[in-house]
Amino acid sequence: MANALNSSLASPTPVANQRPRAVPSTELQLLLATCSPARRNSPRCDLQALQGSDFDWKRILQLAEHHGVTPALYSALRHSENVPPAVLDQLRERYEQNVRKNLKFAGELFRILDCLRANAIPAIPLKGLVLAEILFGDLAQRELSDLDVLVRPEDVARAKRALHSVGYVAQSQGSEVEERAYLATGYEYTFDGPAGRNLLEVQWNILPRFYAIEFNCPGFFERAVPVEVAGRGMRTLCAEDLLLTLCVHAAKHAWARLCWLRDIAGTIESQPLDWEKVRGSAYELGISRMVGVSVLLVHRLLNAAVPDAMLQSWSTDPATEPLVDEATCGLSSAEFTSTESLHYFRLMLRLRERTRDRVRFLCRLALTPGPGEWSAIRLPAPLFPLYRIVRLFRLAGRGVGFRTRDTHTDSPAK
Repeated sequence: MANALNSSLASPTPVANQRPRAVPSTELQLLLATCSPARRNSPRCDLQALQGSDFDWKRILQLAEHHGVTPALYSALRHSENVPPAVLDQLRERYEQNVRKNLKFAGELFRILDCLRANAIPAIPLKGLVLAEILFGDLAQRELSDLDVLVRPEDVARAKRALHSVGYVAQSQGSEVEERAYLATGYEYTFDGPAGRNLLEVQWNILPRFYAIEFNCPGFFERAVPVEVAGRGMRTLCAEDLLLTLCVHAAKHAWARLCWLRDIAGTIESQPLDWEKVRGSAYELGISRMVGVSVLLVHRLLNAAVPDAMLQSWSTDPATEPLVDEATCGLSSAEFTSTESLHYFRLMLRLRERTRDRVRFLCRLALTPGPGEWSAIRLPAPLFPLYRIVRLFRLAGRGVGFRTRDTHTDSPAK
């Protein structure tokens, strides 16, 4: 299997000015094969190649856990006679644990949406169970760490009060002026609920403001489409909005987990995409490079069917190939890029194709205070604008590194 996958993932003999492509590790290649959308049409096609392969099964289990693709791996291997019984037992146990957790999450999601609906608050569930249903047709086929729900910015305060009535309490509670600033520059509140801590994230944007990507969130609600999750009707992002937000989310975390690429590939394969609209929206938002790298990755690694015109369009960007190679190597290493590192800072700049977006990112990063600054020094409301200076001093004190979590980004493990 390793030889077959190597030949399909590596480029032909390099020609002048053509760099050789990065090739995933043997163990990662197995995960890629089991996560490929092609398996939905021929579930056993990639398992025959296991004959004679010498896999490090301990490493495979570690990679599957890191990349959040244990359900896909178990579904692909559960009938194979070439997998050690102890490995199958571990995969089965993890799979069944995920089933139980997702069923519990489904009940909580329905309760949350019912609460918001009763209070006339439009809400769109993001990622999680919705993707499991519409992309893979099975709630058990995706790992979840929490529930994400998008509301309109003007409904955030009402949503917090409504959710409090059913036992969900926001972790951060600031002063009135801090709450107003957070709504303008942040993008989510994390809630603890009856079923556990950090269970719910209520978002009013896709990213913190300092990333300088201005999604039209009211438009998300206008374009939302009906879906069914476990027999319950709800609305979710239209196909084009879904693809763009998934690509940006993966890029923000340096494409460090295969589950995010699997979601993108599943969207491409299962949703009725208007590719010209995707390309046009990416250009307007200044995220063409983020989308291009994401799409090329899932085409190259997961064999997602992308129109040739789109592949050619995104391949013309000279920055794309090096980023694809870096992401491929990162998937094999199974390590997260520290959001406090100079490397991450440079990566976020490299991902923007327009100079003005890089400048906006730099300025907003330097001048956007957040909970870290507000808790470091308590200033009276009239002096609240001085927190920008506090932010600059804190950044200077840390040298070149910076903490994106101080400016409201989420965990890379999501």
